[in-house]
Amino acid sequence: MDETTPAAFTRPVENAHRAALRSIARVVEDTAEPQPEEIAREGIRRMLERGDVLAVTGAGVSTDSGIPDYRGPQGSLHRHRPMTYQEFQHDSSSRRRYWARGFVGWRQMHRAEPNEAHRLLAEWQSEGLLSGLITQNVDGLHRAAGADPVIHLHGDMDSVICLNCGSREVRSSLDARLQEANPGYAEAAFAAAENINPDGDVTLDQSWVEKFHMVTCLVCGSEKLKPDVVYFGESVPAERKAAVDELVAASSALLVVGSSMAVMSGFKIALTMHQSSRPIGVINGGPSRADPKADWRWRTRITPALQSLNTLLGDQTHQ
Repeated sequence: MDETTPAAFTRPVENAHRAALRSIARVVEDTAEPQPEEIAREGIRRMLERGDVLAVTGAGVSTDSGIPDYRGPQGSLHRHRPMTYQEFQHDSSSRRRYWARGFVGWRQMHRAEPNEAHRLLAEWQSEGLLSGLITQNVDGLHRAAGADPVIHLHGDMDSVICLNCGSREVRSSLDARLQEANPGYAEAAFAAAENINPDGDVTLDQSWVEKFHMVTCLVCGSEKLKPDVVYFGESVPAERKAAVDELVAASSALLVVGSSMAVMSGFKIALTMHQSSRPIGVINGGPSRADPKADWRWRTRITPALQSLNTLLGDQTHQ
């Protein structure tokens, strides 16, 4: 075992944990050349104009809202390793560390506002250019921008589940209970925190973790409370996979926005679309695992790219 593997893990849990660590550490490298801006933009514009395009978004969509991405040049993985599901489920000290950091970070993420990229995608959805929207983000900003429906592939930070009895609690309710148990902690710890991460937590010194008091499940009294999000090393729920499969089947093309597609749950969508010879466009600030499968590869900042496309789409509509 290495230092990132708690000694209490059984062999199957340890193996799953190590697989999750490999997924976290995956480096997405350039495997296909991005195209010149004019060519990629025109191809994606034509794709959108035909309609029924499935949009799959990642952390790059939310960077202009102040939430960092994972694998970009300034991504959180350069300074922070997310917790695996195995750590959270089986190691109480890991859960305590997450909740100390998450109590501080969620309050900052909760204040984040949708940016123009979120709003444009919601607008395209309402106009029928998009057949649906699947996001790998857990920040809720697509919903806040008016997108409906949205499939939250990896869950949503606004809900908490008890791993012992399965009961759920709204995150704002838990936050109020944590505030009561830790008066003044969030403000003082935030001043000492180094950064906010895409999972909604911050980086805190261990001394702050030790000062934190956790609350328990309102139904069964267990301290095994978990944000209702899919951690590295955890499977996407079956009913969510089925909803994704249904949407993929009903879509004529795929647009990947702000995602390296490093995680298989998202990348599988691109594989399915490619296998059935449906067009794929990728707009991302860095390399994406979907690049070799894509017809159009636009390496650029997300918000300006969507604004540019929206202008072109509007021009076509009024011709």
